[in-house]
Amino acid sequence: MSPSLPLALRARGLVSIDLPMTTMRASELPLPKIGRGKVRDIYAVGEDRVLLLTTDRISAFDVVMAETIPMKGAVLTQISAFWFGKLAGTVPHHMITADADEIIHKVPALKNHRADLLGRAMLCKRTTVFPIECVIRGYISGSAWKEYAAGGTLAGEKLAAGLVESAKLEPAIFSPATKAESGHDENITIARMREVIGADVTSTLESMTRTVYALGERLSREQGIIIADTKFEFGRDQDGQIILIDEVMTPDSSRFWAVDAYKPGQPQPSFDKQPLRDYLDAERHAGRWNGDAPAPPLPASVVDATSKRYLEAYRRVTGKELKI
Repeated sequence: MSPSLPLALRARGLVSIDLPMTTMRASELPLPKIGRGKVRDIYAVGEDRVLLLTTDRISAFDVVMAETIPMKGAVLTQISAFWFGKLAGTVPHHMITADADEIIHKVPALKNHRADLLGRAMLCKRTTVFPIECVIRGYISGSAWKEYAAGGTLAGEKLAAGLVESAKLEPAIFSPATKAESGHDENITIARMREVIGADVTSTLESMTRTVYALGERLSREQGIIIADTKFEFGRDQDGQIILIDEVMTPDSSRFWAVDAYKPGQPQPSFDKQPLRDYLDAERHAGRWNGDAPAPPLPASVVDATSKRYLEAYRRVTGKELKI
């Protein structure tokens, strides 16, 4: 079982939040649907824009749960919108707007779907996506720690000796991965990334990744959050410009730790779906689940704890409560 967040952190402000009684598992909008991921539904808006709608679906261990998590879609969309706003003038990105009324103004066909859009939809520039996850690790944890502990490497390349679990990496390590439609992404070397997309694009993506992470890590630390690692996606827009796309420094794409709870040499409490992972781990170890779909039903307490963890992540990152 992973450690729990400190009691004061778990309790702070959460009991007063009224969660909605309804959540969204799937969307049906009057636009051409061009994709559906584990969490997002993607719609075409003409030839040059897309609408990303983040549902309340949740996955763990590569299995999508039957239950939804209240407010999760809004948390992911609005944290990304927060970061895109902070990045204005620093790194070009795909967000046009994440405001439901502005979206309806720009896409009148959605005028009767405001409730579906509220908080969870983002209108974006359409791009040709690079087939690489741009991972950056400021601390060694997760799959990177497992590989390092086994052989002192990351993606087969040697790292400094003597690192402990959750140790700070200075400088942060750019660690690309292939994008997987299902299952886990696979860590690759930068040399392999150059073979896939070219040396110039690789250099540009690494530079942009480091710029975004440096800004996010600095601003989050001021709010009491460590972004231990995160992953970005990039695409080329219709003008040929390379821009940041998809979600940015959310609990689904990043490992968030509390500054005041950080202790190197061990796993860290995290602001994400850890209550869900802990429950599924217990079910698997008890022999009640084999790790494949379908997942076991989630108790209401696990759904509630996971929702509150996401809401707390939003509050800690942005410095305010989520209001939609």
